[in-house]
Amino acid sequence: MNDIIGHERLVAMLLREASRPAHAYLMVGPASVGKATVALRFANLIINPDQNPIDTRRVLDAVHPDIIVVEAEGRTALTVEQARSTIARASLAPVESDRKVVLIPEAGLMNEQAANALLKTLEEPSASTVFILVTEAAEDLPATIASRSRVVRFGRVPDADVLSALSGRGHENAAELAGIAGGRPGLALSLALGSSAADFRSVWLSIPERLAPTPGTAFLLAEEVMGAAQKVVADLSPEGASKEKLEREARRNLLSLLANGLEILASWFRDAAAAQYGADIVNRDVDPTTLASVSPVQAMRNAERVMATHESLEANQRPELVLAHLFADIGS
Repeated sequence: MNDIIGHERLVAMLLREASRPAHAYLMVGPASVGKATVALRFANLIINPDQNPIDTRRVLDAVHPDIIVVEAEGRTALTVEQARSTIARASLAPVESDRKVVLIPEAGLMNEQAANALLKTLEEPSASTVFILVTEAAEDLPATIASRSRVVRFGRVPDADVLSALSGRGHENAAELAGIAGGRPGLALSLALGSSAADFRSVWLSIPERLAPTPGTAFLLAEEVMGAAQKVVADLSPEGASKEKLEREARRNLLSLLANGLEILASWFRDAAAAQYGADIVNRDVDPTTLASVSPVQAMRNAERVMATHESLEANQRPELVLAHLFADIGS
């Protein structure tokens, strides 16, 4: 797992457990922090303990007979029929290895019937089958599944680690990409493939100078940041994926980008307060004279308001309305 960015303690733990794994793992954490990548590399260690390069390629491509990758077939759910089919395949003996792995990269999409069907298997696990479930929140699944699994919690990766990894891969704009990704290595690597990341950051950093106490201005700014985010989302779309998966990925990427945009905006206000007290600032490419346009007290209040908007976005409200309300609030 040498290509994993960050998560050193979790990787070290999984390396120790690979030879004698638990019967089920639940990998939980924010989008694009590397959960699915770690899960697949861990599956390879379980199936291919000698790390034969040919078998490694087969596992990572999900063509090895002893890995079962379960993807959602519909728009929003993993169905009970899929769960039952997976359970039947999981009950069979491994073909080439000592163990087989069932990997569910979007386990949070299981409907209630599918989760209940899987639960019965987790209560009476096969000695030769390991389940790896990946989701953003343990609450996406019944508590009984988490209680019967080894829960592995992922956090965001320090920006310094993301920056180092991007620099090592030869990306000249590594610092900018790391700042936009906000501790999400998967997002950072995807951003590096597109050309719209710089515009995205610039738009968010321009917001404080353009705020005005009028709803019309707030809506125009909201439309602009949404447009910048959607351009990045278009760059991130994986090739060869089904329409339904593309839509799920687009929604997930959009929410991650907007959350990171809020962090960029909050960092501007924190810089405004820091600069006026002679402290170091984060966004060194921002014109220092603009940072004096708001008082330190107001700047910190605005930073708090910006970060509080995360909850509204996560509640699946319409992002445009959430952002317009925010911009009207801090512009008044």
